[in-house]
Amino acid sequence: MTEPGRHWCLVVPVKRLDQAKTRLAGRYGDRRRALALAFAVDTVTAALGCTVVDAVLVVTDDAQAAERLAAAGAAVTGDDPDAGLNPALVHGAELVAHRHPGTCVGTLAADLPALRPGELATALRRAEGLDRGFVRDAEGTGTTLLLASRADWLRPSFGAGSAARHALDGAAEIDASDLPTLRADVDLPGDLRTAAALGLGAATAELLGG
Repeated sequence: MTEPGRHWCLVVPVKRLDQAKTRLAGRYGDRRRALALAFAVDTVTAALGCTVVDAVLVVTDDAQAAERLAAAGAAVTGDDPDAGLNPALVHGAELVAHRHPGTCVGTLAADLPALRPGELATALRRAEGLDRGFVRDAEGTGTTLLLASRADWLRPSFGAGSAARHALDGAAEIDASDLPTLRADVDLPGDLRTAAALGLGAATAELLGG
């Protein structure tokens, strides 16, 4: 059942798995590729379970990720610009705006294996009335969620220090201090322990043996 108010289409960028989560290699070795995919599956599954999300579009050039995430219910497109993360997100935002006119657009990090649909819905409700908004990650410098009421206002600026850039570019920070699963992105083994303490999604939990 959907809720009244703004509805959203979310773009989720997924790296080629052979390039993903390299900082987990020291602890998890070759399993980092499988972990990166499991994180994305759990993120997308949570987003699709959110009552104010109408669609999720994954942007990826990885065939395995594309197949698995399509099976999870996401729409999938290739990274046609193939010019880095931010152009890929602009490309995805343009596509969802064309396919779902009238919905608002956001981009969601693909490495949120503990994400809960209800926490995502709370953040999206808090964006009501904003032209642009963002959620800062747990570390405080990155961005896990960037939102815009129109696709051409998204203006993603991801990379190191993205939270400060999004704020300087006029995006309002959305208070997510009570939404830990939305802020728990995973780059390092310690991040994964933090996410596990919050409760991992099914795909990541299965991969790690529960």
